[in-house]
Amino acid sequence: MSEQTIALVTGANKGIGYEIAAGLGALGWRVGVGARDAQRRDTAVDKLRAAGVDAFGVPLDVTDDASVAAAAELIADRAGGLDVLVNNAAITGGMPQTPATVAPATVRDVVDTNVIGVIRVTNAMLPMLRASASPRIVNMSSTVGSLTLQSTPGAETGPISAAYAVSKSLLNAVSIQYVKELGDTNILINSGCPGFTATDLNGFRGSRTPQQGAAIAIHLATLPDDGPTGGFFDDAGTVPW
Repeated sequence: MSEQTIALVTGANKGIGYEIAAGLGALGWRVGVGARDAQRRDTAVDKLRAAGVDAFGVPLDVTDDASVAAAAELIADRAGGLDVLVNNAAITGGMPQTPATVAPATVRDVVDTNVIGVIRVTNAMLPMLRASASPRIVNMSSTVGSLTLQSTPGAETGPISAAYAVSKSLLNAVSIQYVKELGDTNILINSGCPGFTATDLNGFRGSRTPQQGAAIAIHLATLPDDGPTGGFFDDAGTVPW
């Protein structure tokens, strides 16, 4: 990678995203803290800097074309390039989400953030990633998006979810398409599941800490050049599609 590895973490002002930024920053990397809420973003950057992380704020609404384009320009100006992109920003859309009752607008909003937002950000950052010596893309997915687990009797996949779980299945599918398109490049692209982590996304009901949830993203962001690409992983290993 470059002399100082540059990373962007979306949704990095709190929870798992913040801990991903903190973990990568602890390696000596320069980390862009992507977030749409200015106050929370500034607070996160200040906290990271106080801990010794070379962090900078990146105003970023993954659902807005102009915001994403401006974020790419800011990173190019402030950091001179990008080596690692962690697509972490996501929403649940609220529960319950049974398919017979979910509002189509809810599905649309969740997919816009969790899937189209990833495409939007990835495409904006690709020119810089292509120029990196060892680029990585990490898409934060979930085992609830595993069609294998969802169709396995007795498998723990959380509540019926016609928006959030479906968005993660779609994200996994999109990730594979990127792997196929970029197979002749040195960009390693993988999906990671943080596990059932206590964050405001689930009302802090999770059994894992945000630090534990961030571990898989940090692992995939720091893969060696001969590391895997096109995989779906959690802390225990490979997750079935």
